Amino acid sequence: MIIDSHCHAWPRWPYQPVVPDDGRGAVEQLLWEMDQNGVDRAVLVSARIDRNEDNNAYGAACVAAHRDRLHQFADVDCKWSQEYHTPGAADRLRAMADRFPIEGITHYVGSENDGWMRSDAGIDFFRAAAERRLIVSLAASPAWQEDIRGVAQAFPSVPILLHHLAGIGGWNGGREDGVRRVTAAATLPNILVKISGFYYGSDRPWEYPHSETLWVVRALYEAFGPHRLCWGSDYPVIRRALTYRQAIEAFRTHCSFVSPADRAAILGGTLDTILRTRQPIGGTA
Repeated sequence: MIIDSHCHAWPRWPYQPVVPDDGRGAVEQLLWEMDQNGVDRAVLVSARIDRNEDNNAYGAACVAAHRDRLHQFADVDCKWSQEYHTPGAADRLRAMADRFPIEGITHYVGSENDGWMRSDAGIDFFRAAAERRLIVSLAASPAWQEDIRGVAQAFPSVPILLHHLAGIGGWNGGREDGVRRVTAAATLPNILVKISGFYYGSDRPWEYPHSETLWVVRALYEAFGPHRLCWGSDYPVIRRALTYRQAIEAFRTHCSFVSPADRAAILGGTLDTILRTRQPIGGTA
């Protein structure tokens, strides 16, 4: 079983420059890629970015049409929204959970830590996620790691999935410092890392298989173990650098230090358990 932990679907392409095939991010494209590459299911990480303010509704419609293939994490108060870190975040999360049949929410924060996670509003936000038994998919740089650990300790029932190698690739403090900050969370069983976005931070993003990133994956694997890591494609954003197949093989073929059993867990077994139970698998690496 292969489950893609991180992909998107947009009916209108949200990035510059403008492309001739404006629907290249549509869910039909994603499903075609999944079929061609033997991917059974995928999580739609909703993102209400440029020209796609309705992406939560679009994602819900996609899931309704393909319940056996897709799951949705709805965009709640991400950094591009007017509501970002304003009062009422917990209520907006509850309203989103009432409106859409979601299994989790996604929250993108700014590159600089504004202290919101430590605030009463931030704590209420994660408490609401715990009450609704929602998975939290979190895009945050290593600058937020200490506060993320605080949230994980306060709400141990909430699985927290960190996007794209926990932001290590693009960290302005350097990858060594990023790895040190992120692996400090390895003792907390509800923090997981998405093995995705190998090319982030690279000045040559097309240079598959991104050998300069493999040591980061190995460090995360050794710290967190296979039941705290989930492979993801970052489709269709990844099309700017790689194919969907390369997104899989960068991990499956080139991370040869991962055992076959652990590879199967990272490619889908771990996420399958998290999606079914909406709880951390438990234990430490």
